[in-house]
Amino acid sequence: MTANRPLIIRRMGLRDYEPVWRAMQTFTSQRQHDTPDELWVLSHPAVFTQGQAGKAEHLLAPDDIPVVQVDRGGQVTYHGPGQLVIYLLIDVRRAGLGVRDLVGLIEQAIIDTLSSVRIEAEIRPGAPGVYVAGAKIAALGLRIRRGCSYHGLSLNVAMDMKPFARINPCGYQGLAVTQVADFVKDVDASELMVTIEKLLLQQLMPQLGRHSWIDVRQEFA
Repeated sequence: MTANRPLIIRRMGLRDYEPVWRAMQTFTSQRQHDTPDELWVLSHPAVFTQGQAGKAEHLLAPDDIPVVQVDRGGQVTYHGPGQLVIYLLIDVRRAGLGVRDLVGLIEQAIIDTLSSVRIEAEIRPGAPGVYVAGAKIAALGLRIRRGCSYHGLSLNVAMDMKPFARINPCGYQGLAVTQVADFVKDVDASELMVTIEKLLLQQLMPQLGRHSWIDVRQEFA
């Protein structure tokens, strides 16, 4: 049963986007039927990532921020320091999950996490992600290959939000974006990141049917 299988959480800190993306591809290509699932927890230096169906028109003014064309679903989004990123390297076939199931449980985990700090969040039909008062606070993008997922979620916690104005976030012109720090006052940014990371992992585990995990601090396997 999935609940009895080990799950590894890798805490990677601040990592450049492209090497992590390539490592996700390699991990997924090389994993076997008994390879443990992993969650990679990290942040990225400033970068725009453009999904498979991404349109150049949604990149308004990238300027000095690099743009990486990637193999996840969705349009363009921004990653930067102060944003919590969790990549879900899950054997979804083994877990008996469909793509919609996985998206739904990720969204619910984010909503429950935000509720823990008194932020009322919601989803929008046909627009994956999580929203607060009409503004997007978390983005999702996944790829399924060989029955396994990679990529995952990004949750805006305490970051410089100005680069979002250089794109149409997730392909929506004029879409407002927000972050946890706009609602949780008088908390140090680094402390807020630690708190939100802990809460979100606590919510993701039962959503994924897991109740324990192996916590490691290293770059890659």
